[in-house]
Amino acid sequence: MFDIIKAVILGIVEGITEFLPISSTGHLILADEFIQMRQSTQFTDMFNVVIQLGAILAVVVIYFNKLNPLSTKKNAIEKHDTWLLWLKVLVAVIPSVIIGLLLNDWMDAHLMNWQVVAATLLIYGVLFIVIENRNEKRTPHFTSLNNLPYQTAFIIGAFQVLSLIPGTSRSGATILGAILIGTSRFVATEFSFFLAIPTMFGASFLKIFKYFSHGGAFTGTQTMVLITGTVVSFIVAYLSIRFLLNYIKNNDFKAFGWYRIVLSIFVIAYFGFLAK
Repeated sequence: MFDIIKAVILGIVEGITEFLPISSTGHLILADEFIQMRQSTQFTDMFNVVIQLGAILAVVVIYFNKLNPLSTKKNAIEKHDTWLLWLKVLVAVIPSVIIGLLLNDWMDAHLMNWQVVAATLLIYGVLFIVIENRNEKRTPHFTSLNNLPYQTAFIIGAFQVLSLIPGTSRSGATILGAILIGTSRFVATEFSFFLAIPTMFGASFLKIFKYFSHGGAFTGTQTMVLITGTVVSFIVAYLSIRFLLNYIKNNDFKAFGWYRIVLSIFVIAYFGFLAK
């Protein structure tokens, strides 16, 4: 029962942080310090990745019509544009597939610690503030996903590779990279959402495969824990996406930069001094 309650809390953390540029992985690592499930390390590591599927499904639900090239509500041109959008997403995911498969295990073994999380929270927090200040008097080159070139999509995907480092934030890296190379905030945010679909589905299924290939299995309790965390992350992510889409209509990302800086200071203070 206690693990179900913990799964609810972790699902809330995941749902809030997956699409806000503040690092879901970093927050889950921190949450695990205070909310430790009575499960094996292998199951907990797998759980933290797989509950992201719930958050990704929220994107699919919200954007189902926009992402569906077979929708009867679309004319031939709109269906064509939807196929092209998916092609851009697939082009953008290539760097993560290649680098992720090569370095995923090494990253998990060497970078899953509070020092790395604190550093990346701070670095990207500062970058958000600096880049938003830089862009105040700049006009974005790409204000629609339809005019986003394939090479630009690929470069955004290359920025996503940075999110393999814990604390970076997948959405944070892609949004920052997209804004840096000339997209509007709205285009950067939506493309980050869509890029998450193949990326996180792939990461989740890879994690599940590794879990079972190393002899893992689900007990009845573990199944309920996993389902609970995934469902909760879906509901909360749905609300978070709606919030972010409304927020960026009239605001920039500097508030998230300041949040990251403050959280980094907290991480350093807690793990560097208080937890000793």
